[in-house]
Amino acid sequence: MADKAVGWITFLRKYGPIAQNDNMYDEHIRKSSRRLGIRPIEFPHPIEKEVLSIFQADASPPASVILTGTAGDGKSHLCGKVWRLIGGGDTEWASDEIYYQRENIVGGKPVTIHIIRDLTALPDRDDQNRYTNRRELLERFCESIFTPEPTEVFLIAGNDGQLVESWQRLGDSDLISKTRSLFESFLVEGLHEKPGVSLKFFNLSRVNSSILLDLTLDALLSHEGWHECYERGAEELEFFGNRCPIRHNYELLKTPLVQSRLKAIFELCEYNDLHIPIRRILLLLANAILGHPAVKDRLLRPSDIPQVLKSGTVSKASLYNNIFGGNLSETRRESLEVFQNINKLRIGRETSNRIDNILIFGHADENLRPYFDQFLAADRFYGADEAYYAAQHEYLEGTDEDTSNNHAFLELLVGQRRGLFFRVPEAQAQEMTLWELTVFRYAGEYLTRVMGALKAGGKIERPILSRLVRGLNRVFVGMLVSADREIILAKGLSYTDAKVCPLLEERISVIPRLGERMDVLLSNGKAVLRISLSTAISCDLPLNLTRYEFLSRVAEGALPSSFSKECYEDMLAFKSKVLRALSERVQSQDETPEMMFRLLSIDEHGNPTEEIIEVSDD
Repeated sequence: MADKAVGWITFLRKYGPIAQNDNMYDEHIRKSSRRLGIRPIEFPHPIEKEVLSIFQADASPPASVILTGTAGDGKSHLCGKVWRLIGGGDTEWASDEIYYQRENIVGGKPVTIHIIRDLTALPDRDDQNRYTNRRELLERFCESIFTPEPTEVFLIAGNDGQLVESWQRLGDSDLISKTRSLFESFLVEGLHEKPGVSLKFFNLSRVNSSILLDLTLDALLSHEGWHECYERGAEELEFFGNRCPIRHNYELLKTPLVQSRLKAIFELCEYNDLHIPIRRILLLLANAILGHPAVKDRLLRPSDIPQVLKSGTVSKASLYNNIFGGNLSETRRESLEVFQNINKLRIGRETSNRIDNILIFGHADENLRPYFDQFLAADRFYGADEAYYAAQHEYLEGTDEDTSNNHAFLELLVGQRRGLFFRVPEAQAQEMTLWELTVFRYAGEYLTRVMGALKAGGKIERPILSRLVRGLNRVFVGMLVSADREIILAKGLSYTDAKVCPLLEERISVIPRLGERMDVLLSNGKAVLRISLSTAISCDLPLNLTRYEFLSRVAEGALPSSFSKECYEDMLAFKSKVLRALSERVQSQDETPEMMFRLLSIDEHGNPTEEIIEVSDD
């Protein structure tokens, strides 16, 4: 049993950020699985059932399939599932072949099925003479998808950026150009199929990362390898004993609170248009359980545990820090997109006075001591240990010249803030100002009161909507407007994107009135802010997390141009879009515009007032 337990951890390391980078490829993981005799970590992909149904004998009519997305989204894994469904063998699939071909019954008819598991790696010539050259094979694919009852169908896997590029390199025949345009429309519009086309298009990057996290967590935590670890009956100072950080990290990852906060991180990334593929989720989870900065590959092996326990460096294996790649070198961490994405939240790098007072002074302050004891002293693994107290003492009592010790304590503070993010229960989240541990102070509100409400079929609360209106007005006008019941559209004296805009164009009611209104709606799983100028004319702004934070901060007094230049420019572009729609409304009503200017000013309470200046014909 001991060998099986050690083998399981050895195999789990293959999913982590090891130097060989084998975790990026499904075939490499499967080779390790066969060599070690351990089942891979796998689960049914959310689209697996639908993809397999297309190649079943009773499927009708026959259709080709494109699987696209980023590297690690599971394209090759799904191709292997289809290969086995149509009678292909594991030995053939385990080879280094890129192209596979097989006759099978689909929709009650004999069909030739072509499988290209990696479009970019497809050889120009086939050594088995199954196709003449790459162009000829892909042209056959083009013909098949525009044939109502094709006698051959294709399953092609390729990264989204390389898919269109591959067809651009084929030339510009009518059929190829038509197919390339079809791909572009599928990618831009997020479509799955189109009438009259024998093709199903699956963009795996559109599968929500938090859903993939749930599936991956369940598959990892329920793997029988952990049972082998518990069965080995380890001593306290050995691998998987009571003090083993691998065991503790595994058990922490099973707790509902840690899982809910980890899921919140993934949801926030998704709501910020940052997709995390399956392979990278596995990398993060393996690193979370096994990470330690002072061992080979910075990932623990069973043989490392006795020395880690003896040296008193268990705290360096903290799951809370490993989730963010804290065990890795800065260069390695920044080279991995999954850590780049979640570290954009800056969890642990941001803080509040209350949190840092607890972490730094809590053990000596009778008012803060209960919180220090609850969140740090009570954690015997990753809380306040001897190293923490020593660094804290040096920080508080040391000289100004002793900057190295100060730096060490500040890095410990980062890890403890991250620990708080996963330890603070939901009931104390507001009291502890939990979301101030991130760069997005409104993130918790966005998760629950915006996306949570919309997904439950509800509406956004009026105070939140009013805040968004106030933020928009302050960007649109360039002044500290307090109005939150109407959208103020104004222009500069010479151009529409001036920072200060004193020429009032229109006031648009936020509360429904004569077709005018403003709403936050759910569209394809994402929030959209919609300004309606009439029942037929409206403008949409995708309201991702960053834009929501930007508008909320501006509404509360932040300068609109200092928080995020990109967001500021996005708002000005949206303003231009609304102004064009306003012009369209005027034209549709066939009204002759009056010759006058409306000068906008703000009173001492932030209320917009206007002065009308008429222009004479004389």
